[in-house]
Amino acid sequence: MTSTDHRQRFYIDNSPVRGDIVHINTALETILQQRTYPNAIALMLGEMLAAAALLATTLKFSGRLSLQAQGSGDLKWVMAECTDQGELRGLADWDSEADLSHLHTSADALAALTDAVLFINIEPKDGERYQGIVPLEEQTIAACLAQYYDLSAQVPTQISLACDGQHAAGLLIQLLPRTSDEEQEHVDEDLWPRLTILTQTMTPKELIELPASEILHRLYHEEDVRLPESEPLQFGCTCSRERCIEALIQVGQAAVEEILATDDEIEMDCQFCNTAYRFGPVEAMALFGLRVS
Repeated sequence: MTSTDHRQRFYIDNSPVRGDIVHINTALETILQQRTYPNAIALMLGEMLAAAALLATTLKFSGRLSLQAQGSGDLKWVMAECTDQGELRGLADWDSEADLSHLHTSADALAALTDAVLFINIEPKDGERYQGIVPLEEQTIAACLAQYYDLSAQVPTQISLACDGQHAAGLLIQLLPRTSDEEQEHVDEDLWPRLTILTQTMTPKELIELPASEILHRLYHEEDVRLPESEPLQFGCTCSRERCIEALIQVGQAAVEEILATDDEIEMDCQFCNTAYRFGPVEAMALFGLRVS
């Protein structure tokens, strides 16, 4: 069992195929400790964290990618986020009064989202934001994302996701568009169908328990697989006191004064990491250039 959180990129030499394998252990434990999640929702959250880590490898800039499955019903939404630096965070919301004992798997949790869609949000530090919308018409998150890449991005993709409540893992391979030079060269037309079939033989248990090098050897040992250095993954929250200050300024002086009229201080809690930020009257009103005697 791999003991570290990491992302391993790989390439099939002399072909337009790339891929990634992720294992998330410590970060998942940290995220699941923030709230008492029903088991099926925890499994779905773990799979979405693995998916976010896989898709974030496509970022060619500083920023973050988030996935949010949203709908109506007992389960309201599940979101996972990964930055270009490999920092993960995630959260889910559901009706705390609902009986969710009939939900046992990630697929059960996904089915509990009524009229559901999946938002893919890409937020560069500099530049325009992008949002893609994926209909959640398949039975698993992995199948929905693969369908999105096949149809919308027109990049043939295979995705496998797994979570057992303590460990999450994911595998992605993609057939990238060929360059004009590659199109003129001999290309093994059977490669992608062959890799697709091989990828589908990986079981969730194997994906979670086997290290990336062994997964790649078992699946693609007949191919020339090239491995760059693996990249670390870790829990990371983007909350900060500065962001809270920006939020208070945005809601305005009148709203801040209204809160302080009934409370001794303003408390802002981060749902992702449970950090509490507190602002007394003097500091809060100073944001608007006012002094409190």
